[in-house]
Amino acid sequence: MDQLNWRKSSFSEGHSDTCVEVATDPTGTPHLRESDDPHTVITTTPTALRALLRTIKTGALDRPGR
Repeated sequence: MDQLNWRKSSFSEGHSDTCVEVATDPTGTPHLRESDDPHTVITTTPTALRALLRTIKTGALDRPGR
């Protein structure tokens, strides 16, 4: 996992310790990690990651009252 090219959102600028980073390995498998815990990595599928991102964009996971 150390050889992966980790990227974070441009919305995270100035917050280097509080962002989710994503990387893709040579087979196209996406990996996610929290920047303040870089040794814990979640591996998923491209389809599942697209579904998660669509759900996030709709606001379906937002907490009420925030």
